[in-house]
Amino acid sequence: MEFIDLKAQYKKLDSKINNNIKKVLNDSHFIMGEEVKTLEKELADYVGTKYCLTCANGTDALTIALMALGIKEGDAVFVPSFTFFSTAEVVSLAGATPIFVDSDQRTFNIDFNKLEKAIIKAKNETNLNLKAIIAVDLFGLPANFKEIKRIAEKYNLLIIEDGAQGFGGSIDGEKACSFGDIATTSFFPAKPLGCYGDGGAIFTNNKDYYDLMESIRVHGKGTFKYDNVRIGLNSRLDTLQAAILLPKLEAFKEYELDERNKFAKMYTDKLKDYVKTPFVDEGFVSSWAQYTLIFDNKDERDYVQNRLKDKGIPSMIYYCKPMHKQSVYADYSFNLDDLCVSESLSDTVLSLPMHPYMSGDQINDICNAVLESIEDYKNGK
Repeated sequence: MEFIDLKAQYKKLDSKINNNIKKVLNDSHFIMGEEVKTLEKELADYVGTKYCLTCANGTDALTIALMALGIKEGDAVFVPSFTFFSTAEVVSLAGATPIFVDSDQRTFNIDFNKLEKAIIKAKNETNLNLKAIIAVDLFGLPANFKEIKRIAEKYNLLIIEDGAQGFGGSIDGEKACSFGDIATTSFFPAKPLGCYGDGGAIFTNNKDYYDLMESIRVHGKGTFKYDNVRIGLNSRLDTLQAAILLPKLEAFKEYELDERNKFAKMYTDKLKDYVKTPFVDEGFVSSWAQYTLIFDNKDERDYVQNRLKDKGIPSMIYYCKPMHKQSVYADYSFNLDDLCVSESLSDTVLSLPMHPYMSGDQINDICNAVLESIEDYKNGK
């Protein structure tokens, strides 16, 4: 059994993927070939933004966004502590200071009530220039951008949507990666829409931001290749990866997102009476990058994971250490009470296999194994 079955996906899409790869090889336009522009247009159309810019990976997407927004030393950027490291890493790389905010235990996303408290505290207790919020769509569920936008407007902050896991999700019909001043996503192979290597994309409705990011993406170029008007990056999506993503995007829109939601519902229906299952509020749709359970304590979580492993069922812990506990941020000051949910989640979450090529029998087998393990743990076996 695979945690994410990319082999099954390739078997379904092999002829389209192979034909696209062959075309790129024949054309030999490996950098910024026509497939890149085609993909950018299709991504923007799907998400519902005016502009989309592809790049080398999801981390570069965030980096380019921060550069375009002018984030620099002396600035503060509010980020969730319970997420992948790159969300804070790019802030530090820009010379700014990440301020860690706790998560909502139901949704795993940034807690907007604690976000406002963190903003007020930073405003009163630091000399930092409060500049932006990076809200992550964790495990595929969009963050509560209605409340985040309200808070951002109140305190004059920019919003970056980190949609690395959220592509395909939505709020009241508005797609993830369309929220905030700039939004980003990742095409890492394990993501809901993934390529066969690294890749990323940036979305915005602001023409000035788009033009700036287009320049930053290619060494800060100006009117032509060798006119460099600013410091930038080398962060282009390879044409081969764009060619691979095009049929994958088609499949994602046609049936993969629906299949992910179908399998998530099957999990929830079978497990909700025995363990905490993911919460999706009314009007929200998740793309189910992960299907993540919350156990009562670390011992139970670890016991269930080990039992699943014995049965040949893969599972993953995302994330075993919150950002504020990472060694690189050991010197940062924070109030532990303000980040207690992040610490608790790191000790109690467990993600089960999730992809659009599962079967009902697989879901049943996994759920039965989880339930048997929970029962054995509670009975002291």
